[in-house]
Amino acid sequence: MQTALAAGETLCPSGINRATRVWITDATTVTALGDGLHGLWRRLLSGETETAIKPVRRFPVAGYRTHIAAHIEDLKQPGYRSMIHSLLDRLFSGMGPVPSDSVIITATTKAGIDNLEKLRRGVPADPNDILLDSVVDAVSQRFGLTGKGINISAACASSAIAVARGSALIAAGRAEAVLVFCVDIVTEFVFSGFSSLGALSSAPCMPFDRDRNGLSLGEGGAVLLLMSDKRAKQEGRPHLATVVGWGVANDAHHVTAPAPDGYGLIKAVRKALNRAMLDEEQVSAICAHGTGTIYNDLMEMTAFRHLFRGRNLPVYSVKGAIGHTMAASGGIEVALGAKALYEKVIPPTVGLLNPADEAIGMVSPDAAQMSGDYLLTSNSGFGGVNAAIILKRGEEASCH
Repeated sequence: MQTALAAGETLCPSGINRATRVWITDATTVTALGDGLHGLWRRLLSGETETAIKPVRRFPVAGYRTHIAAHIEDLKQPGYRSMIHSLLDRLFSGMGPVPSDSVIITATTKAGIDNLEKLRRGVPADPNDILLDSVVDAVSQRFGLTGKGINISAACASSAIAVARGSALIAAGRAEAVLVFCVDIVTEFVFSGFSSLGALSSAPCMPFDRDRNGLSLGEGGAVLLLMSDKRAKQEGRPHLATVVGWGVANDAHHVTAPAPDGYGLIKAVRKALNRAMLDEEQVSAICAHGTGTIYNDLMEMTAFRHLFRGRNLPVYSVKGAIGHTMAASGGIEVALGAKALYEKVIPPTVGLLNPADEAIGMVSPDAAQMSGDYLLTSNSGFGGVNAAIILKRGEEASCH
């Protein structure tokens, strides 16, 4: 059966309506650098090499490879509940009105895993907080949402994939509003896992630096309200940015290591460019995953050099400032990407002292002016998963 289209509308092969634009109408963040997107942006652009990565005091770290992480000092555990609820409350307070018919897509890798630690130590705790769906339920109840929700747990690409999934639902006409809610916390369970893999740096991470030797964990979250442009205009919503392209791919190379040739990331970016109907030359800057590990950063620069041949396209990473926030990374970086586009400023890469050979001319420790209206943000995770999102500059800078 053919679908009737209005004049000028087209469908891509997957049935997505090319005429439906996906707006980001609200966004907020919570990180170890503070609450709110505006405050985070201000501290990133403060002119100082400010980092939230510092000694961990939440749990004993004497037996681990490193003693540092970007954790939120005053994040509390409310009674028997996981401290992830304290993080959720902060994110809730930063959001404006949410349509009751919004589809909810959460992104977390471990939810309230701190309660598993307590239970294993014989400390009373709510076991339901350990389940990934507990985040979906908490968000749905808080905003009184009528529809069902899902959680995406795809390692450190989780929230980028959540944005892609939400955008696809809106573009296909299957939803008019999607609330993307991404959170992860630093616990001893998580810290010990990354430590055992030898992935943690002994000093604050140094993305794309020739002397980088690992990542620094961080915690936090982001909320993004995605809406069809038609619905957003009807409700008089702000237009922070447009999600114009998205792509997801898996390199199937290794359980934890990325494919050296960047094949999966290249494929994800090409899918995003195709969906956005853009040429590589139209991308103005890249928010990289930029973890500070030897192999991730090299893989990304290999992919970017291949995709954007002959261009020293500006690339930046925020993980030297806020740490690697795991499943929340993509959501925080999309929110910051919208802000960067509006302000036409490329944030500095905190922690970068001496760029690696492959990063010279593309990555800088200093903020810079941006030209153009399109920004690519990408994330990669364990299991070979890669995700890419392309944003177009919005009309308003309103954010929380």
